[in-house]
Amino acid sequence: MSNFITTDKGPLIPRNRDAHPVAYDPGYKTSVARSPNLPLLSMESSPSEETGPTFGHGKLGALDNNLILNWTKGAAPAVGERILMHGRVLDENARPVPNTLIEIWQANAGGRYRHKKDTYLAPLDPNFGGCGRTLTDENGYYQFLTVRPGAYPWPNRGNDWRPMHIHISVYGHSFGQRLITQMYFEGDPLINHCPIAATIKNRAQLDALVAPLDLAHSRPLDYLAYKFDIVLRGRRQSMFENKLEGM
Repeated sequence: MSNFITTDKGPLIPRNRDAHPVAYDPGYKTSVARSPNLPLLSMESSPSEETGPTFGHGKLGALDNNLILNWTKGAAPAVGERILMHGRVLDENARPVPNTLIEIWQANAGGRYRHKKDTYLAPLDPNFGGCGRTLTDENGYYQFLTVRPGAYPWPNRGNDWRPMHIHISVYGHSFGQRLITQMYFEGDPLINHCPIAATIKNRAQLDALVAPLDLAHSRPLDYLAYKFDIVLRGRRQSMFENKLEGM
């Protein structure tokens, strides 16, 4: 993706990398090979990055934000602890960002992705695809009904496990405005042991990626809710994997 950001159509503004998580962190094994070893170049944004197709509500299916039912089109529910993931997309002044496309993807309740290269021993859920999408409303609000993803081991060091997490992609007005981050869950002890989470050296910034339990929006005998606001800029901004400052 482009190394630039913007809040409207037109030339994209270079981002400030000073507060980025370090690209090279030996504790995160694959960062050693993937981190750049030459000075980075800042390039002008192209027309295709500054513009892009709009995504209207008419292209969303009724079950697109319901990961419990969307894989089977409502025929059978996914297995696992049902949860509601919800919140708002906000700018640095707490103003809502409406009509923003949010996509999520995640492992199933056992910690396994529906991907041919995922060889974890946990079984696949035949009723769970693991991805969904929605648009924020006029108040910047979004929600997904899904199952809590399981933790899983990964080949980093001897016995590293990824905490329970949900991947999040937020689109702006153009191809050059895609932001990617992860949501963790309050109380998960694996967060403090995860080399990927540890690349965020500021604990307050890492804590901003942890969704608190929200009993007020939970439904008795049905699901627990977790509230995750996505802040695009400013002191309370969410950390993003590809663009620190937001759109």
